[in-house]
Amino acid sequence: MATKVLNMRTTPTKQALIQAFFQLVSKKDFDKMTIADIAKGAQVNRATFYAHFNDKYELLDYIVGDSASNAIVSRTNGEVKFDQESISQLVLALCDYYQQPNIPCRSSYIALVVPQLKDKAITELKAYLLKGLDPICSEDEKAFYTSIFAQMIHDGAFQWASGKAVFDKEEIAKKVALLVMNGFQSSAKFN
Repeated sequence: MATKVLNMRTTPTKQALIQAFFQLVSKKDFDKMTIADIAKGAQVNRATFYAHFNDKYELLDYIVGDSASNAIVSRTNGEVKFDQESISQLVLALCDYYQQPNIPCRSSYIALVVPQLKDKAITELKAYLLKGLDPICSEDEKAFYTSIFAQMIHDGAFQWASGKAVFDKEEIAKKVALLVMNGFQSSAKFN
């Protein structure tokens, strides 16, 4: 099997495939969507699709993961820190993430994507937090804290995104950041 080109930037062809995918999700159930449908919408042949992705699941995975990463980089300006303001920005990044893409889509797509959105968001949060905690924690502490803090950050943002929060997103971001930092500082006192 041919090796995929691991190009982290979005090429015009890759962008066309993504746009074709978004156009299709409003018209067709994900399970009925074919590679030929996506390729036709992007005005490329199937071989070109396969030069970028193994299947439609990998395309979906790329879209979801790329969105999470971009939201975090956008809110943090690409700067990795572990402080109250950075944690607040991570919450806001996930609020942004859950607002995108704002497109009409079939229920089968939503049922497939929502769990994947959470997985990608938490993966990206853990990666950020691992780097942010690197200079101040041992390896064991980093593993422990990143898992817990990523869940807290995600759940705060998800409450807002799902309409279950009684606070606006800025207030949620401040509250979650305060909880994370207070939890970290309290835990550090026990060491």
